[in-house]
Amino acid sequence: MSDNLIGKELKRRIFRAFKNGWDLLDDKESEALFKLNEEYKTFLDKGKTERECIHEIIQTARDNGYISLEELIIGNQRLEPGTKIYVNNRDKAAVMIVIGSEPIEAGMHIIGAHVDVPRLDLKPNPLYEDGGLAFFKTHYYGGIKKYQWTAIPLALHGVVIKKNGEKINIVIGEDEKDPVFFITDLLPHLAKDQLEKKLNEGVTGEGLNILVGSIPFRDYEIKERVKLNIMRLLYEKYGIDEEDFFIAEIEAVPAGKAKDVGFDSSMVGAHGHDDRVCAFTALKAILGIEVPNKTAVALFVDKEEVGSMGNTGMESRFFENTVAELLMLQNQGPVEILIRRAMANSKVLSGDVGAAFDPNYPDVLDKRNAAYAGKGVILMKYTGVRGKSGSNDANAEFLAEVRNIFNRNGVLWQVGELGKVDQGGGGTIAYILANYGADVVDCGVPVLSMHAPMEIVSKADVYMTYKAYQAFYKA
Repeated sequence: MSDNLIGKELKRRIFRAFKNGWDLLDDKESEALFKLNEEYKTFLDKGKTERECIHEIIQTARDNGYISLEELIIGNQRLEPGTKIYVNNRDKAAVMIVIGSEPIEAGMHIIGAHVDVPRLDLKPNPLYEDGGLAFFKTHYYGGIKKYQWTAIPLALHGVVIKKNGEKINIVIGEDEKDPVFFITDLLPHLAKDQLEKKLNEGVTGEGLNILVGSIPFRDYEIKERVKLNIMRLLYEKYGIDEEDFFIAEIEAVPAGKAKDVGFDSSMVGAHGHDDRVCAFTALKAILGIEVPNKTAVALFVDKEEVGSMGNTGMESRFFENTVAELLMLQNQGPVEILIRRAMANSKVLSGDVGAAFDPNYPDVLDKRNAAYAGKGVILMKYTGVRGKSGSNDANAEFLAEVRNIFNRNGVLWQVGELGKVDQGGGGTIAYILANYGADVVDCGVPVLSMHAPMEIVSKADVYMTYKAYQAFYKA
């Protein structure tokens, strides 16, 4: 054999070729891919806030035979392999569980994703009038580029609790007949001073005020007539007054539905891929599990974008408490040490997205260690900032397990980092579960324009992430 042929064969055997997902699909898988992504777009359209997202997840669980943990506890039922359970944590976080044939204390296979996304929250006292116009004041949530939120159509989603205890769900701006809302921006003719500022200073947080109306109430003797007219409209339609805003949760999000991107419809553009794309694929994956060896868990948590704090975030003990209740039902006895064993013996995919390489901005990523759209699910050994600060750094043994699971099941996967070493960074919920002693690695979908009002993912990567999660549950 010539040296040339020897070299080609050697390269084939020992080099890792990063393939394009579209090249690996036959007609049947292509059909399944597009079908899955149509379901994903519907999921995004129905769940534009964390509350709406959890509502969809819980409803899907019920429709597929899942029973609430409360029902099992009240009935003091023992858990049998294949029992399907859901837990609703304050309508903002949830857990879906399929009991495995092995005891829970032997460990679980967990996929955890977050359902909160960057957005604009209304301030507690939002409505004011200035210059004959009415506005809502906002406080941005999570990491955003503030200038991206001006001059785009916005919708309002949220809940208001009236004085009589009635909960009002509000969605304005999504129906074709609804009005939409805007944050105004300067015309370029007068933007000299603005354009000379740094990009992150051109629009301030306090400048993200949403235009909501301009017609004054027809009483010329009073002040703030436009504000009064807006409150009149809200009172007549929803029965709410200004004080009800003080305790409401209302979010402004980009108006409109998830859309296909590109002439070939190969991508999905939408608000909130980070991290509802991993939540959706985890949901679909666990729905396909009947009686796993290890108990299968899909975690859907809140507050990741602001540090995972609070009683609906991963830093809370709601999941630990759920495991305790399950162990009590399974063992009918004291469970403290069993909780610790169950958590420490678990294997976890922290389902979160990563940055996809963008040829428009090549300088922020190490091309040899970046993830690429269309080349499969990402394994991110670590995230964190600069010197891996704040990261979970997955061990080689667990990564080897995950690699073998993916390779056995035809999952196209790649590795990635969140940018060059000193460029910036970010975090996930991985370290929180790792603190219990579990083996954890970040694993999710590469995203273009992450944290922008509209983000983009490859449909091939959505499909491969679903396959990856399902294979992990079945391992």
